[in-house]
Amino acid sequence: MPTIRVLYIDDEENNLNAFKAGFRRQYEIYTAISASEGLKILQNVALHVIIADQKMPQTTGVEFFKSIAKTHPDPVRILLTGYTDIEALADAINHGDIYRYITKPWNDLELHNSIKNAYDAYKAKIDLREKITELEKTNDELNRFIYSISHELRAPLVSAMGVINVVKMEGLYDSCGEYWSLIETCANKLDYYIQKTLQYYKNNKIASENTPVNFEKLIPELINLYSYTDKDTHFHVDIKQDREFYGDAFRIEVILGNLISNAIKYQKEDEKDKKVNIIIEVKNHAAEIIISDNGMGILNEHLEKIFTQFFKIKTNHGTGLGLFIVKEALNKINGKIAVSSDLSEGTAFKITIPDGK
Repeated sequence: MPTIRVLYIDDEENNLNAFKAGFRRQYEIYTAISASEGLKILQNVALHVIIADQKMPQTTGVEFFKSIAKTHPDPVRILLTGYTDIEALADAINHGDIYRYITKPWNDLELHNSIKNAYDAYKAKIDLREKITELEKTNDELNRFIYSISHELRAPLVSAMGVINVVKMEGLYDSCGEYWSLIETCANKLDYYIQKTLQYYKNNKIASENTPVNFEKLIPELINLYSYTDKDTHFHVDIKQDREFYGDAFRIEVILGNLISNAIKYQKEDEKDKKVNIIIEVKNHAAEIIISDNGMGILNEHLEKIFTQFFKIKTNHGTGLGLFIVKEALNKINGKIAVSSDLSEGTAFKITIPDGK
């Protein structure tokens, strides 16, 4: 067991000698006959536990502990009191100025156990601080990693996708069989994974901030952003917003963007009339949104799993991240989502987002 360093402050020398005699073999003992002497020791020795008598001239034990709370927060503080001062004790305990108090004359076993418990509290405090430091370091490393993904990794990927577009413009796309198509598919999938990783990271990092949300402006922007992959899908949009709605614009875009993207992505390849319906009604306390499609649908046995990270139905579509991110984002803004699906008719998601006003 490591040596526990204990400082005892008391204006009665007999008490100091008695304490030293009783505990010198168990702890590394320091004694001081006044608060000012105790402070000098505290400034030069890394102490674990400080014991102070309450009734001392000039400075009481509680006053001393309060005076060192900010400058020396780590040592755990025990108060010895020979008289009842309930108000001072209650105030000291409530403000965290003392860990425990013991009445005088002390019982050796009680004081010994108190010192051991106080040291355990000291160690827990230090261990927690070290863990926080480690987490902060890990968080900084994660920030740098995400920056690398969003910039250094995506830059060459965008360049590769640019080359593919040049190949298309020059009419060489089909000149090598399916090779260019395979490269484009892999590049798009990698880009999609990068984008979803960034969405998930930002959703967990960014604090929620409510600002005005104009659905009549937002929905067309999201449709234009995601419909480039399939120009054959027709959108029917019905938005009723006659009042101001406040919400987390970033997360609302993430939620609606992923759902619109999925509605396009999971269309039936042989469907001649691909449709996506978006209905939004802004009410007094919430926005109710329904996004439905006539796509391939979802099996009933999969409906409870689709919001699970990396869950994929047996198709070549998706990554298993989109709906997981949607659920995570809704949790951040206290939103709700429900889904119904039929293999012959398609899928409908109903979202409720509370007004953040």
